[in-house]
Amino acid sequence: MSAAKTKSKKKTQPPQRKVKGLLLIAVSIIVLLMIVLWSSLFKSYPVEGKKQLLAINSGDTYSGFIDRLAKEDMASFPIILKLYQKIFIHDTLKAGVYEVREGMSIRQVLDMISNVDNAEMNRILVIEGTTFKQLIEALKKDALVKKEVSNLPMDQLLKALDIPYTHAEGLFAPDTYFFAKGESDKKILTDLYKRQMKALDEAWVNRAANLPYKDKYEALIMASIIEKETNVDRELEQVSGVFARRLQLGMRLQTDPTVIYGMGDKYTGNITRQDLRTPTAYNTYTINGLPPTPIALPSKKAIEATMHPDNSKNIYFVATGNGGHTFSETLEQHNQAVKEYLSVLKTKKDE
Repeated sequence: MSAAKTKSKKKTQPPQRKVKGLLLIAVSIIVLLMIVLWSSLFKSYPVEGKKQLLAINSGDTYSGFIDRLAKEDMASFPIILKLYQKIFIHDTLKAGVYEVREGMSIRQVLDMISNVDNAEMNRILVIEGTTFKQLIEALKKDALVKKEVSNLPMDQLLKALDIPYTHAEGLFAPDTYFFAKGESDKKILTDLYKRQMKALDEAWVNRAANLPYKDKYEALIMASIIEKETNVDRELEQVSGVFARRLQLGMRLQTDPTVIYGMGDKYTGNITRQDLRTPTAYNTYTINGLPPTPIALPSKKAIEATMHPDNSKNIYFVATGNGGHTFSETLEQHNQAVKEYLSVLKTKKDE
């Protein structure tokens, strides 16, 4: 009888230990999950001082924002943050400038930047080489901008802004600007126009001698072409020099960005030989001198480079295929540079 009881007890003990083991595992998982959640969602967002401004640009995504936090060691377990956003935040990032206060968790910040009403200020990013059309479309799409003039035809828009030009391209300064939430597009455009004219006036007054431009507007046209031709700062004065010398020698500019601008909506990503032969007011392969207006919004650097071209004898340049350009004094040198460029393209295509 006693032996039977002992045997019976031995049979019931393993299931109890098994249950205890499962409970221990479950508790461990819960604790681990709490640690992960705490170190990701509930971790304090790093703030310098009592509060800090956080700028979200148009086009930014939650995934990119979270990856940036992780890369800068501001957040742990980015996959948890992304899952939280997918499940609990049924919206996208809203462009604007937000105030992050000391003690706010990363979860609170993620929630905050999904609602444009939480923004303290508006951030407008105007990239160098952006066209006026792209600038207007960005203002139209910005929920924080009060619409007053952006829906007007160009002539009426310029009149409303009291701008004494008939074409808007190139007249507005590209840069990053901060405006009060609810600022009007009229105020924003007026500010960008004044900044661009200030940069142009100052550069024109301090320009080099013997430039091939009748007035500052022609210089602005050239600055926009230079802006579109290179995004390498050290090349700006070299490109400026090539174009200035070609104008002085009576050579056509033969620059693709002007052709593209003249094609308008017909441009789909490639230029054909026929496009280069088709006359438009902007096709510098078929016209002499400058096109009638700028072709983009040039930066202050491009404007200054226009007023101070380099002193070389180069009158040609072509892309290297690896970033930057090769500049040449003679057609023979240029043709060789073109061959090298085509060889680089072929090598990349075959890889």
